[in-house]
Amino acid sequence: MSLMLATIIILIAVGFAASFARSRVKGLRAGGARLNSLPNYHAAYVFLWGAVPALIFLLVWAPLQAMFVEQAVLATPEGMALPDTGFRPAVLAEAKALATGEISSAFNSDARALAPYFEAAIGRYSMIGAFIAFVVAGLGTFFSMRRVGVNFRARNGVERWVMGLLVIASMVAIFTTLGIVLSLLFETIRFFNLVNPIEFLFGLDWSPQLAIRADQAGSSGAFGSIPLFWGTVFIGAIIAMIVAIPLGLMSAIFLTQYAPARLRSWLKPILEILAGVPTVVYGYFAALTVAPAVRDFALAMGLSNASSESALAAGVVMGIMIIPFVSSMADDSIAAVPAAMNDGSLALGATQSETIKRVIFPAALPGIVGGILLAVSRAIGETMIVVMAAGLAANLTANPFDSVTTVTVQIVQLLTGDQEFDSAKTLAAFALGLVLFFITLVLNLYALRVVRKYREAYE
Repeated sequence: MSLMLATIIILIAVGFAASFARSRVKGLRAGGARLNSLPNYHAAYVFLWGAVPALIFLLVWAPLQAMFVEQAVLATPEGMALPDTGFRPAVLAEAKALATGEISSAFNSDARALAPYFEAAIGRYSMIGAFIAFVVAGLGTFFSMRRVGVNFRARNGVERWVMGLLVIASMVAIFTTLGIVLSLLFETIRFFNLVNPIEFLFGLDWSPQLAIRADQAGSSGAFGSIPLFWGTVFIGAIIAMIVAIPLGLMSAIFLTQYAPARLRSWLKPILEILAGVPTVVYGYFAALTVAPAVRDFALAMGLSNASSESALAAGVVMGIMIIPFVSSMADDSIAAVPAAMNDGSLALGATQSETIKRVIFPAALPGIVGGILLAVSRAIGETMIVVMAAGLAANLTANPFDSVTTVTVQIVQLLTGDQEFDSAKTLAAFALGLVLFFITLVLNLYALRVVRKYREAYE
């Protein structure tokens, strides 16, 4: 019996038990008894006690079962004969796929020999896991069914369960983030054992290509990350924001202060559609339309070395993509300004334009700044537009018509294809990711601090 089938059986059985508990309590109510909680709460209480502990056990058992199965297969004579090299995991994976029916035939003879052992071990440990899960579900159902009655506070019990599930959900999110950070941190430490951190953080040359042979020319790569972070800031925080901030703020001011309600109801959803467009579409737009136009403009200005890949093309399109983020946050901040401030300014004789500049905009400024910082965090993590419009060259330049690259693009390039995860070239991607993570984290924390300050002032 597979664990999936055991899960389905447990859910169906516990569902019947919950339905029986509900009918039983409804019968008591029909007989004139005054219940402390509604019948649905009793049913929910039985279902939660019967299903949740068993499902949690199966979630924990699934990875343990995979480990037990592999150990059981390796303990067989055929498993012990496998060489203890990188070849072993590939053979075991092929044998497991053959045993579970994912593939119909195996290329390796050792995999064909191990497949029956895999099938037997999977069946044995699945039965053990399913049996324990049935026992846990049965005990939980029996315990909860005994408590069902007239005076039982089932609603309080259900609320405690819901509270516990909410805490678990929040803990999953926290520990997942912590696991991601730790994985980046450990690989970064390995990278810094191979490359000097000072060279990485302050170096001006980025050329991670390493020679295959020690006697090959240029066998030592350069891992100075300054050109990458400058390219990220240049495209995502300078050029893109020059485009996004004015257009986003002006659209927000028009929608909140000047546009009729009917026109606003049309324009705002249309503007926010831009946020839902896939980034690859923006990449096509940048590569096919904006980049050639930028190149032609540069040639018309006399720049003979202008190419079709430039920081300006990528930054402009990224700014267009960011407009809805800036506009939406600014719109919410301006709309949250108390109407009494607007009315008071107009009552004192100020024009609408003066009221916006002297009263509304300063009052909404913390929320607007928070939105801009969140938009910057979004922009510096963008990859597709940069790949298609800005190129892959790590140039340390302030010329917007030159080709530059960003951190995220280099991470993709370093981890694409078959890579050795013990080389400095591959581990550099984790170091870049960790530094980029801390940069975006600082920006987001500062933005949240600004937004919180704004909310405290006007709630």
